[in-house]
Amino acid sequence: MNATIESALAELKHGHAIIFPTDTVYGLGVSVKHASSPDIIYTIKERDRHKPIAWLVNGTDDLETYGKVVPDYVKAIADELWPGPLTIIVRASDAVPESFRSSEGTIGLRMPSNKIARTLIERIGCPIATSSANLAGAPSPCSFDEIDPQLLDRVPTALDDEEPKSGIASTVINCSTGHTVVVREGAISIADLNNL
Repeated sequence: MNATIESALAELKHGHAIIFPTDTVYGLGVSVKHASSPDIIYTIKERDRHKPIAWLVNGTDDLETYGKVVPDYVKAIADELWPGPLTIIVRASDAVPESFRSSEGTIGLRMPSNKIARTLIERIGCPIATSSANLAGAPSPCSFDEIDPQLLDRVPTALDDEEPKSGIASTVINCSTGHTVVVREGAISIADLNNL
């Protein structure tokens, strides 16, 4: 696919899902302003709908926009580790449509360091709800050649770039209950978090 940023933005504005690079692996995402829900991501990936889908955001200010009553220590963690491979789960504010929230009323937010991902978020003017670009249960692709052809056939646009991917999923921390719980240890270790 000879995709461009412009063609990817056009598809996102129509509520379609696209494949694009992030700093960790390739992602499958939709614009949260133009898609009414993340349903298309679940369908394309054949993913369990009980597993929430995180949002990629453009900056630490988005924690306050999309999070409800975010404690100062959570903002400090984001200031230290964003952009980077850390997903922070917070209580969702009213700016998060119910269809994108978890059953607990939370949302996971992450600020990627990849240039194309950040450009898409900035130019579309909202977060991109994103899951890894793989069929459920299959490995997450860290090169374009590793993306399953079945998945490519299910999206209108797929972007590639030259930036290296870590191939390691983001670390996920849940900060929605007043204290930090590591849900998944990924590229950032528990020791790294404890040293903040």
